[in-house]
Amino acid sequence: MPQPATALPLTLDRESEIPLAVQLADALRDSAADGHLRGGDRLPSTRALAQRLGVSRTVTSAAYEQLHAEGWIAGRHGSGTYVTTSPPSDRPVYRAVPGEVPPPADQLDLTPGTPWAAGLDRAAWRRAWRAAADAPPLVWAHRAGLPEYRAVIAEHLLRHRGLLVGTDSVLATGGTTSAVVELAATAFTAGDVVAVEEPGYQRAVYAMSGAGLSVVGVPVDEEGLRPDAVPAGVRAVYCSPAHQYPMGGRMSAARRVELVERARAENMLIIEDDYDGELRYDVAPLPLLAALAPDVVVHLGTTSKILTPTLGAGWMVAPTAVTSAVLAYRDRTSIRPSPAGQRVLIELARHGDLGRHLRKLRRELAERRWLLVTALRAADITVLGDDAGAHLVVPFSSAEIEGERIEAAHARGIRFDGLSRHFAGPPTAFGVAIGYAGCSREALRDSLPELVGLLCPS
Repeated sequence: MPQPATALPLTLDRESEIPLAVQLADALRDSAADGHLRGGDRLPSTRALAQRLGVSRTVTSAAYEQLHAEGWIAGRHGSGTYVTTSPPSDRPVYRAVPGEVPPPADQLDLTPGTPWAAGLDRAAWRRAWRAAADAPPLVWAHRAGLPEYRAVIAEHLLRHRGLLVGTDSVLATGGTTSAVVELAATAFTAGDVVAVEEPGYQRAVYAMSGAGLSVVGVPVDEEGLRPDAVPAGVRAVYCSPAHQYPMGGRMSAARRVELVERARAENMLIIEDDYDGELRYDVAPLPLLAALAPDVVVHLGTTSKILTPTLGAGWMVAPTAVTSAVLAYRDRTSIRPSPAGQRVLIELARHGDLGRHLRKLRRELAERRWLLVTALRAADITVLGDDAGAHLVVPFSSAEIEGERIEAAHARGIRFDGLSRHFAGPPTAFGVAIGYAGCSREALRDSLPELVGLLCPS
């Protein structure tokens, strides 16, 4: 007669981002490893355990299947499931990798960098994916990117950024950060000094530091990065001149010329992150650094902010020596940007959906920006960086005020970003960066009285 099932002190956290089946497998595995479950102990049936835990039988079955595959449990015909006599305790155990946790549905997300994905035409989106799936499978990867994709990007850069480049000058990338990773591995030597904006894009800082580069910060102000503060002897300068992240300044024309002249005179490479480059309001366009000096500028762009990170598609336009080094690196590592997202963008462009979305995006964000800026300035709240992009900055005088305002907003279900976390060194500016693309316009409008109350000078 089968022995009774062992009592199991199990609890599952339904608020966790880790799936219930993974939680259950982890708990049973830990119980076997620490001796609470011993070899030969009989486990409840998947049905009985599901009833006891208040979950579906799919959850318990998936957990048991995983433990059976790992050798922790075994089934005996006609008598149930048992812990193995000798659990594989010396075997490495791979646990669930925590992912990024999206904000709760009832929380208003005003963090910068979140795209207006809800504005995508769903019919066009589905049509593009269907057409992309109809393309025949590739038998070899295009190390520089699909030729049609590179042609689409060349056309996009000409129409929307005023940059004339040939298709052969464009490299597909997986996005801005992945492009920086490739540049750090190929265009520089460990120990080279690279200047970055301070505060600035910390993922780029981590990518460069991780490649053994020495990173130094350069202060920014309302006109963007200060070329006069770039130290002598640096190998490169990383900047976001269209809409500095996170402070929101636009690099003035005079500074652009000054930076280019220094780069040429001192053999520096400029990495131009065209963050929010397609978005500007009530101001004249400024020339891209890549248009001023294609011989010393690497231009980076991405679809993540104008469309969605789903595509994982970006681009790089760079001097020949740089693109050759990146392509050689891809040959050595077999790393390639995924063609799936490239194919979808090709289809969106083919039917004119990309251009229509960008026009709709500019109109929508212009209206949101007007709503937000009007309400804040009417309450005598200082606003910076609102000439372009999809976020603005409200400065504070201290880290304490920044922390208090962020904490108070979070308690009321509102998320925005603090400036101090964007410094690689000790913070010298404080405030909050407020993005207005990720939520709905109605939610933004309804939140304005509460935002004004949170941000008003005390």
